[in-house]
Amino acid sequence: MRIGELARRTGVSARALRHYEKAGLVTSSRAANGYRLYEEGAVTRVANIRYLLDAGLTLEDVSAFRSCLDGDVSSAPPSALGLEIARERLAVLDARIAAQTAARDRLARALEAKAPKAEYVRT
Repeated sequence: MRIGELARRTGVSARALRHYEKAGLVTSSRAANGYRLYEEGAVTRVANIRYLLDAGLTLEDVSAFRSCLDGDVSSAPPSALGLEIARERLAVLDARIAAQTAARDRLARALEAKAPKAEYVRT
């Protein structure tokens, strides 16, 4: 199938598919006219890449799962390496959330100090 068909079937943009290919996560062959051609298994592979990215992993993290991207990643038992990668990514996300929360709190305090009577809704 051509890149447009793979994009349609997976809900992923052609640009993202080219990015995944550049990262070595998806492969294609070339037709005589230069179009990328993907095998049917690319649909599963891309779905698994999206599943891992949506879980908060990066493309670099996903590359560690390259050997199992053609299976059912979402229901497979996690490997020790997979758990380690997920824990490391969770720690990074927790640190980012903490930093953003601290910045938000500083801004909220500054707003309250400068305009105490202004309507300010803190969430």
